[in-house]
Amino acid sequence: MSFQIPSDTTLGRIQRAPENFVSRTDIAFVNRASETDRRSFFKKAFAAAAVGAVAASPALATAAKGDPAILNLPAHTKGLGQPVAAMPYGMPSQYEKNLQRRESPGLTRVGAASVSFCPLQGLFGVITPSGLHFERHHQGWWDIDPTQHRLMINGLVKREMVFTIDELMRMESVSRVHFIECGANSGMEWANVAVPTVQYTHGMLSCSEFTGVPLIKVLEYCGVDLKKGRYILAEGADGSSMTRTIPMEMVESGEVLLTYGQNGEMLRPENGYPLRLIVPGVQGVSSVKYLRRIEVGDKPYAAKDEAVHYVDLMPDGTHRQYTSIQECKSVITTPSGGQKLLTPGFYNITGLAWSGRGKITAVDVSTDGGKNWKSATVQGPVHDKSLTRFNLPWVWDGKGEVLLQSRAVDSTGYVQPSYRTLREKRDDKSIYHNNAIQSWRIDASGEVHNVHVG
Repeated sequence: MSFQIPSDTTLGRIQRAPENFVSRTDIAFVNRASETDRRSFFKKAFAAAAVGAVAASPALATAAKGDPAILNLPAHTKGLGQPVAAMPYGMPSQYEKNLQRRESPGLTRVGAASVSFCPLQGLFGVITPSGLHFERHHQGWWDIDPTQHRLMINGLVKREMVFTIDELMRMESVSRVHFIECGANSGMEWANVAVPTVQYTHGMLSCSEFTGVPLIKVLEYCGVDLKKGRYILAEGADGSSMTRTIPMEMVESGEVLLTYGQNGEMLRPENGYPLRLIVPGVQGVSSVKYLRRIEVGDKPYAAKDEAVHYVDLMPDGTHRQYTSIQECKSVITTPSGGQKLLTPGFYNITGLAWSGRGKITAVDVSTDGGKNWKSATVQGPVHDKSLTRFNLPWVWDGKGEVLLQSRAVDSTGYVQPSYRTLREKRDDKSIYHNNAIQSWRIDASGEVHNVHVG
């Protein structure tokens, strides 16, 4: 479904979030600076960006009188451009170079055991460019020689086997679009507003077309005992030896993939090259990178990263384990925190929705903090356990406060909860599996802020 913009409505102009124009050099300065200096830096950076945005976006009235940018032919129209293969592997425009995945300053002490957040506010559609896919490493990443990497299958199988990457790539493959979300995504927001922009509130989230072999096919080739072997243990080859238990029914569904391809090319080293397990709909830690071993067993393995970490602290003081499914969730990416609406007029409210239990069937958007809701357009094709893009046309009058929210519904009928509903069940001391409705407040000046509502 498409929508039309009323001809008498002015197109609004938006100033992008600071993550789009703050360079790595600036970030290094901010990390070293005092709190006072940091505030001063960001104030100046915002002011400079506002001036740039106004200068780069002439008002429509000016354009109608004769915009020199369209009347005067630029150098690239009159000259010879660069030759083919000047860059054998293509790179983004120099004008987009600061749209990067970023580490949250002060979140972790060691970069090799940290997170980089995906810049959701600057992306289109549902596929995340491989170079912007979020990272979560427990002991750093490696660029492993694929000729020396092996996958071992052992445990409750008739034939314990070792496979090379070449052997796996000669098997019949499938390609599927799925999201990966860290179980701790939005974890900083459980109790209070903690971070200003969508890159940090929701950026441990990405979506790719993955290519590989269904794990069940390889297990059947090894003669798996599906009567006794109701669980697998997946083990990675990095320094943390990440191990996770996966119920066999997920494997039997054919969804769990031995993956070597991502977005039409081989996996990137930061995302597990040359072999990664993909477990759709389940928190990202179960999609074990640098996969080296699959063991088939008759009970859960209670590995440290499922018995001690990635568990939920409940209101009565107990811990909830093995809650791996990423529940239905959504977020508006534009307008979102850190951005600024420069003028009243027409805007497209857009964002992403996803569910670990199936497809997104509907997304509602509110501009008054949840008092009233409108159905957004869900952009197809909608894939199972994938990101889904939604849009809603909207005119901002520049008067008063606006509270933007999105609320997703998945194919099981589950409705994304408010913070109030989620905290009634889970309290506010957890880290993982926060899927509450995100709110953005637009003040009279057009600045967009992260707030909690409901």
